[in-house]
Amino acid sequence: MAILVDKDTKVIVQGITGGQGTFHSGAMLEYGTKIVAGVTPGKAGEVINGVPVYDSVIEAKESQGANASIIFVPAPFAGDAALEAIAADLNPVVVITEHVPVKDEIRVIHAAKVKGITVIGPNTPGVITPGAKQKVGIMPGHVFSHGDVGLMSRSGTLTYEIAAGMTNAGIGISTALGLGGDPCVGLTTIEAVKLFKEDKDTKALVLVGEIGGDAEERAAAFIKKEYDLPVVGFIAGRTAPPGKRMGHAGAIISGSSGTAAAKIKALTEAGVAVADKPSDVARLLKEAL
Repeated sequence: MAILVDKDTKVIVQGITGGQGTFHSGAMLEYGTKIVAGVTPGKAGEVINGVPVYDSVIEAKESQGANASIIFVPAPFAGDAALEAIAADLNPVVVITEHVPVKDEIRVIHAAKVKGITVIGPNTPGVITPGAKQKVGIMPGHVFSHGDVGLMSRSGTLTYEIAAGMTNAGIGISTALGLGGDPCVGLTTIEAVKLFKEDKDTKALVLVGEIGGDAEERAAAFIKKEYDLPVVGFIAGRTAPPGKRMGHAGAIISGSSGTAAAKIKALTEAGVAVADKPSDVARLLKEAL
């Protein structure tokens, strides 16, 4: 099993005719992802990487039987693209786009929750299930090997680094997902932990967080009460100066809230083994498993 995407996932690429959509759809197809259609208004009839292009999501869904979407639409229009995918009942909807206006993010998240649809991102590298050869995202697929450890992260590049370390140590991954680095994201940290808890084939979990917000503290409280499998954590931003945004829009500390120290303390008290550096994650996993 896996969470969010599996062997039956059939993907629409919204914005497939743009540079990023064309490049990453090719990489996803090479990995094994079942991309059945692309959508760019006004470009119906074109073929990109062997994939037919449609003017609308509903046309693509009805013609090709799609059930999920990944969005490479520019930021000013990404919110409307996500709403179109949600209206067509695609699930999940993976929003790769960065710099989506916050008001658009809020509209998308609300519309998705009303319909029970999972939005991953915005500003996410996506989701990958190595065992099903399904990569709905932009991550380098070769660093992810199949196994029984879930990996979730607010940082894209740390996802890749830690996945590579796990693979080199002989530890495989059930599903890995990027939660997104914005203050407003669809799938939250605690919701992702719950999804992994429900997956009977995930035997341990890696939680990668960063400064800003209280998502990791909330997840720690849930793990302490409800999650009895091994969890290894890592928190980025330990040396970040207070009041400074460090890369992600969501990575900002307000007063004493959202500090690396507070997150590490919460996770440690919940029984999570917290790594000092990314390269320690695989070692801690081996000790816990």
